[in-house]
Amino acid sequence: MRLTLWGTRGSLPSAGPENVRYGGNTSCVEVRGVEGAFLALDAGTGIRRLGYAVERGVRRVDVLLTHLHMDHIQGLGFFAPLYQEGLEVHIWGPPSTKLDLAARLTKYLSPPLFPVRLRDLPCELTLHDVTPGSFTIGGLAINADLVCHPGSTLGYRITENSATMVYLPDHEPMIGGGELPEPDWTSGLALAAGADLLIHDTQYTAEEYLDHVGWGHSAVAHTIAFAAAAKVKRLVTFHHDPAHSDAMLDKLHDELRTACKLPFELIAGREGTTLQLAG
Repeated sequence: MRLTLWGTRGSLPSAGPENVRYGGNTSCVEVRGVEGAFLALDAGTGIRRLGYAVERGVRRVDVLLTHLHMDHIQGLGFFAPLYQEGLEVHIWGPPSTKLDLAARLTKYLSPPLFPVRLRDLPCELTLHDVTPGSFTIGGLAINADLVCHPGSTLGYRITENSATMVYLPDHEPMIGGGELPEPDWTSGLALAAGADLLIHDTQYTAEEYLDHVGWGHSAVAHTIAFAAAAKVKRLVTFHHDPAHSDAMLDKLHDELRTACKLPFELIAGREGTTLQLAG
C-alpha cells in the first residue's frame, strides 16, 4: 500500500513563500493498493493535482469522503476522472438522517455554485452512503466509524494484508482538553488501535485550542496523547492551520521531537510526501 499526500491544510492559507514546503491545498490523500485499487481520501483542493496523476490504465477510482465541509469537497468538481467517459468512479460519504449523499453533493455540483451538474458527469458514477462498518475495495479492507467532529463525520481504517493505515483528518477526541476519556469512550481509539500509520488532525497549538474548543479539531499535544494511547507506529501530522507558516510548523515539529521520547515515529505532513506500507 502506497500513500501520497496531495493536500494537508485545514483551509486555504494565503499564497506566498511562507507556505511552499507544507503546501496550501486542503485535505486529500492518495492510496494505492498492490492489486490496483486507487483511492482518494477526501476531495479538498489537493484532489485536482491527484486527478492529473491518474494513469490511462486505471479503470476505477474511489473517493472516500470523511464529511462534507467545504474544505473536504471543494476540489471535487475539478477532479479530472469525473469527466472521463467510461471510467468507473465511486464516491463514498457519511450518512445523514435527512438527505442521501447524492442530494447533498448536488447542492454543490449544480448552478449557481458550479456549472456542471452531478447528474451530467460523463464518468460511470456510483454514490455510496456509508454507515459504520466494513467493506472492501479491490484488495483493501476498509472499516469506517463515526468520530467526534461537528456534523456526520467518518474516520477510515484501511488494511492490506498485514499493513494498516488510519485517516482521521478532522477529529477532537479530547474535547475540552484535560485527559483522554476511558478507552471505550475515546472517539476513534478503536479505529486507530495498533495502526502502522495514523494521519491525524493537528490544527492547533495548546494556546489556540482554548479559543476553539468544540470546533472538532485537535491541539498537537492532544494528537500526541491519542496516538500514544492507540499504540500506533507512525504519526503523520495533518490539517495544518492555514495561519501556520512553514517556519512555525518546522518549529512545532522540532519542539515535539525534543520535548520527550515519542513512542512512535513523527512525520510532518507535507504535500508531495509519499509513504510505503509493507505487509
